[in-house]
Amino acid sequence: MAKLETSLIHEGEHFNTTKSVVTPIFQTSTYLADDIASFAHAATATKSPEFYHRHGNPNNSQAAALIAKLEQKEDALVLATGMAAISTAVLAVVKSGDHIITQKAHYAASLTFIRDFLLQYGVEVTQVDQTDNDAFKAAIRPNTKLIFVETPSNPNLDITDLEYIGKLGKEHGILTMIDNTFASPINQVPADFGIDIIVHSATKYLGGHSDLTAGAVCGSAAYIEQVWRRSLLLGASLSPFDSWLLLRGLKTLALRVRQINENALALAQWLERQPTIKKVAYVGLENHPQHALAKKQMKGFTGMLAIEIDGKDDTEQFQRAQAILSKLKFFHNAVSLGGIESLITHPASIWGAHQAGKKGNQLSFSKGLLRISVGIEHIDDLIGDFEEALKN
Repeated sequence: MAKLETSLIHEGEHFNTTKSVVTPIFQTSTYLADDIASFAHAATATKSPEFYHRHGNPNNSQAAALIAKLEQKEDALVLATGMAAISTAVLAVVKSGDHIITQKAHYAASLTFIRDFLLQYGVEVTQVDQTDNDAFKAAIRPNTKLIFVETPSNPNLDITDLEYIGKLGKEHGILTMIDNTFASPINQVPADFGIDIIVHSATKYLGGHSDLTAGAVCGSAAYIEQVWRRSLLLGASLSPFDSWLLLRGLKTLALRVRQINENALALAQWLERQPTIKKVAYVGLENHPQHALAKKQMKGFTGMLAIEIDGKDDTEQFQRAQAILSKLKFFHNAVSLGGIESLITHPASIWGAHQAGKKGNQLSFSKGLLRISVGIEHIDDLIGDFEEALKN
């Protein structure tokens, strides 16, 4: 069996039916049929790469085959965005009257989908503390169909016990699903712990260059067929060009993530020694409360970390965080993550409304929190950038 780095280059090459070394962009919406029988077969075959783009595309098929290989699942489907992947994956499982269990901490758009959209369509939702295994078990009902987790979580970087969730789902006949975006399959393979469904915002680490939007769903062949059939109706097809960009990015995934992991750990270790930083949340630090669990289920600790700026109250924390953010030169103030460039953002300003919701819920992160996505720049320059920004 080929090693991971080799699979990143060669998996799915059979979908490239040309003599081009690099798979070309199949920039077409529809395909010619040789005869009536082959046309009929293409029209009904699951994910046919040569019928009509909403059904499939050779670029999409190759990207999906590669991502399925990375996540050690039978099959995968690529879609136009991470949220298209998440929403389609969930809607392929649940219907009105069903119940799902999720975490309190999720990506902001996922929270809105779970807490607002699903409830409008009669799906019951229970949110629990992801660090409390017993809370997941206690939330199970007779109509529970799905447990949906995210680890490490966005933006607090809390960890969910994947082995426990995998076993819990199997014991109760409940499907389990994880958003594996923050970790990437280089750092974490949820299939090793019995998780049924893996979703990604492929916009992030998988693409890696901040120049595309895409999503991926991985699972059994039977389940992916259900997702594909749902996607035909929802219509969030990934464009051939974005799929081609995704394939290009995937080829260097292992190299990028390993350098990012190394940079993030060095930066986190430096930041925790700074007196103006109240807290550094990075699962690779030994003082992270769930470091032992992270070490057990992760092969690397990602490029994601969060820092909380010191201050006597929320107002001072907010002002100091904004001041530091404005002084940084190499850490650009922008949303998203997982690219080759370092990014930083202030979660309370951007996602506070999503997190609090319409019922006056409290934020699960402070106003002094800054979320950092570490890139592949030289670590000396990244540390130097923060050194200057932290000066009074």
